[in-house]
Amino acid sequence: MWFSRGAKNSKPIACLVVLAAVIFSARSLRAQGEQSSVDDITAKYHFLSMDDTLAILDEEGRLKGYIEVTQPPDESDDILIYDITEGSRKKNHVEFRTNRIHGKYYRFSGSVERGKGHDEKDADYLQLAGSVDIVTVNAETGKESVQVMRLTLKSIGKGERPDD
Repeated sequence: MWFSRGAKNSKPIACLVVLAAVIFSARSLRAQGEQSSVDDITAKYHFLSMDDTLAILDEEGRLKGYIEVTQPPDESDDILIYDITEGSRKKNHVEFRTNRIHGKYYRFSGSVERGKGHDEKDADYLQLAGSVDIVTVNAETGKESVQVMRLTLKSIGKGERPDD
């Protein structure tokens, strides 16, 4: 009898244990979701090549900055600087567009997420994942041709480049 009475009392205890586990899991998932939110995406990022740089200044969701693109050695030793003319961030969604130089400009649309770096000064602390459109405008016709690249742009770590 003593054993059967204990078995009857174990059902409510088992229910409480399951309920506690569900509540703990929900809180854990909510905390992970809150951690994935990025408040400020101000940083320098690797762009299309390791020599190219995207610099973003995030002012409460309004983006400013530039892209430095190194020219191929056979073309020029100049670095072209494309200013961000339009840019915004709403929660984790990021979009920007640059000015046009020599009939070319860049557009980006994607999301910001935490990378593998542990500290803001670490390489790959932030990532911009999405698509970069390289838009070339024909000078005679004004017609645009678009090359779309899906990629992840990783933030540059402090001291990763000599000029940082």
